[in-house]
Amino acid sequence: MTSSLKAQCRSRSLKLGHFVVEFATPGIGHILKGAGCDFVLLDMEHSGFAFETVKSAVRYCEAARLPAIVRVPSKAYDHIARAADVGAEAIMVPMVDTDAEARELVAHLKYTPAGRRGVALGIAHENYRNAGAVHDRLSGANERTCLFAQIETASGVEHADAIASVEGVDCLWIGHFDLSSSLGIPGQFTHPEFTKAVEIVVAACRKHGKALGRLVPNAASGIDHADRGFDFVCWSGDVWALQEAVRGGIEAIRAGAGTGARKPKPARASR
Repeated sequence: MTSSLKAQCRSRSLKLGHFVVEFATPGIGHILKGAGCDFVLLDMEHSGFAFETVKSAVRYCEAARLPAIVRVPSKAYDHIARAADVGAEAIMVPMVDTDAEARELVAHLKYTPAGRRGVALGIAHENYRNAGAVHDRLSGANERTCLFAQIETASGVEHADAIASVEGVDCLWIGHFDLSSSLGIPGQFTHPEFTKAVEIVVAACRKHGKALGRLVPNAASGIDHADRGFDFVCWSGDVWALQEAVRGGIEAIRAGAGTGARKPKPARASR
């Protein structure tokens, strides 16, 4: 799949991606595109990535035709607007608690008349093109940008239906660890309270026709969530995927070395 994130948000087909928290390298977009990803999630909340790094990473992904979601560190206007200015198609915002907050976030992201984002044309988000009617360019930017609201608090679950109803919110994304912690059951993802909370969010997305996503640690979990109605499924992250692959190889060699696992070399014929 190669389509904009706006098109992906409007479809309920399964979209698969990967979480980048460490390796914002020049090849990352092509590596993930070659692996079959439909999108990449670049993290600023926990990675330490600065805007300069994210600006470059978004360009790497654009070169690979891989749409990039950028998770910003907070709900602050400058985080949201700057991430959009450097070219992110979608902005993911953590800890969205109410529909009032969601409307404010939309206002941060969208240009007039849909919002109050400060106008900056002819820069990265427009691919440095500086032509055309201003009204059309503002409208085009509003159409392009997507808002992913993270539901990761008890309040977010309580207001999930209202948040999903907000025009300009494209996807609800469950932050499973923070949500379980907010519910007082950290890490207990099979606890009835947690599963009930997830069902509330799923129902809200279905009712309002919004996309639904989350990060999953393994393929089995990804399959389970896709079957439950999650259409954005982000499999693992760069750090853990690399570490797991390297660990598997290292442990296999270490376990096999000196055990006779290698085939013996054929004996040389005597002369």
